[in-house]
Amino acid sequence: MRPWFIFTVALAVVFAPASAPGAKPNFIVINIDDLGYADIGPYGSDNRTPHLDRMAAEGRLLTSHYAAPVCSPSRAALLTGCYPKRALPVPHVLFPAGAVGLHPDEVTIADVLKQAGYATACIGKWHLGDQPEFLPTRQGFDSYYGIPYSNDMGPAADGAKSNPGKPLPAPDEAAAKAAAVKQQTDETGLKGFAQTPMPLLENETVVGRVRVEEQFAVTRLYTERAVRFIRQHQDQPFFVYLPHTAVHFPLYPSESFMGKSPNGLIGDWAEEVDWSVGQVLDAVRELKLEAKTFVLFTSDNGGALNHGSNNRPLRGSKGSTFEGGIRTCTIAWWPGKIPPGTRTDAITSMMDVLPTLAHLAGAKLPDDRKLDGVNQWPVLAGTADGQPPRDQFFYFRGFKLEAVRSGPWKLYLALAGGNPGQKKTPPRPQLFHLIDDIGEAKDVADVHPEVVERLQSMAQAIDGDLGLDGVGPGCRPLGRVAEPLPVIGHDGEVRPDMAGDVKRFP
Repeated sequence: MRPWFIFTVALAVVFAPASAPGAKPNFIVINIDDLGYADIGPYGSDNRTPHLDRMAAEGRLLTSHYAAPVCSPSRAALLTGCYPKRALPVPHVLFPAGAVGLHPDEVTIADVLKQAGYATACIGKWHLGDQPEFLPTRQGFDSYYGIPYSNDMGPAADGAKSNPGKPLPAPDEAAAKAAAVKQQTDETGLKGFAQTPMPLLENETVVGRVRVEEQFAVTRLYTERAVRFIRQHQDQPFFVYLPHTAVHFPLYPSESFMGKSPNGLIGDWAEEVDWSVGQVLDAVRELKLEAKTFVLFTSDNGGALNHGSNNRPLRGSKGSTFEGGIRTCTIAWWPGKIPPGTRTDAITSMMDVLPTLAHLAGAKLPDDRKLDGVNQWPVLAGTADGQPPRDQFFYFRGFKLEAVRSGPWKLYLALAGGNPGQKKTPPRPQLFHLIDDIGEAKDVADVHPEVVERLQSMAQAIDGDLGLDGVGPGCRPLGRVAEPLPVIGHDGEVRPDMAGDVKRFP
C-alpha cells in the first residue's frame, strides 16, 4: 500500500453516510469529447436526447462546471483532483509516441477507490500518454479498453483526418508525407502526417488497428464493454470511467444514427451518445442498482464551433478560456440522493470529482501532495447553505493563467478589446459579470475598479505556486520514458511489448 493512504476523509454529509457498512455507492463517470454546452436537450439543443433529458429530469444540472480548454489537461484534472498544470504541466495536449505522460506516481480516482475495495475500469479515450508506463492499468484501473488518444491522431489513409465520405489518400501517398516530416516533433509526441496507425487496446495489448470501420463502431464497442462490466461487478462496489471518443473530429456516428439529427454529423453523434447513456442507465435500473449508483455526465471541454458544435449562450469555442471553451454541460444523477429536476449555478470543476467520490465512498485521500479539488456533495445534494465549497476558479490555457473567477466576476488578465469587425485595442484587463452577462459581451472593468484590483491580487497570489506563465514550483513532474515508441509503426508492426496474438496490422 502506498504511504499516502493514511489520511481519512472527514464525512459531514447531508444524507445517511454513503460509507456505512454495505452501502458503498457505485460510480460511473461518462466523459464526452468536445461536446458543446448546448449540444444536448437539457441545455437547449434540438438534437434528440431522450435519455439525457430523463437523466436531467431525475437529476441535477451543473451549469457552471469547469473543465479545461483541451483534452489532456482536462482529463488530468478529473483523475487527479488538481489544476491540470499541477499534475500534467504540458503546453497543449499529448500525442502518440510521446516521451511524457501522467506520472505513474500520481494518485488517481481509480487509485483511491481501488484501495477502498472498488473494481475499476477505464473504457474509451485515455489521452494521458500511450506508452505502457502511462496507461490506465498503471494508474489504478483493473482493466482498460479503448483508443489511447484522440481519434484524429492517426494516418489520413485510415480516415483519421477527415469526416466520413471524404476521399482518403492512398497509403503510399500518406507514407511519403510521413517520411518527409520530422518524426518526433517534440517530447509530447508525433504530430500531423508523422502519426502512426491508431491502436485499439485491451489493457496493454494491441487488439486492433483503428480505421474507418472501427471509427464507426467505437461508441457501440465502448458502451457494450461498460454494460458488461456493470453486470459482472453488480455485487461489489465499482467505478466505471467511460471517456467516449465521440464527438471529437473526425465525426463518425454509426450507420444507425447517420443523417438522423437536425444538426449534421455532430448532432448525429450526440444522439448516439444519448443512446449510449440510455444503455448504461437502463443496465443500472435493470439490476436495481439505481439507489446506490452515482452517475456523472460531462464533457472534457467546450464544443469545437468549426466542427458544428453549439455552445450558446456562451462565448467562445474549444481551446479558449472564454466560457464556451471551458464550461461544460454536466448532469449529476443519483435517485433518492440528488434532488430531481434541479439545477445549480454553483462553481464546480473536474478537479472536484476525486474528493467528492472519495467522500461518498469513505475512501482515503493522499496527504503527501496538494489537491485543488473540493468535496462538492453539498452542492450535488442541494443542501449547500451559505459559503459554497468553491467560490473561485483559475482559467489556465497551457502554462498561462488567462483569467480568474470569483463568485459572479470573471477577470481576463490581458484580453484584446474591440468587437468583431472592429479594430482591436491593446490587451488590457477586462471584467465580466457572469450572472448578468453569461455571454461575456459587456466589459465593466472601468465601472468596478475595486473588483479588478481584487481579482488581480488573486492571480498574483498563485504565481508562487502554479505560476502565471510557465511551470511554477507547485507543478509536479511529468512521467518520462527514455525511448518512446509508436504502439503500431508505419509498417503496421506492433511494438513487441504490446503485441498479442497479432504482431502486425497491415
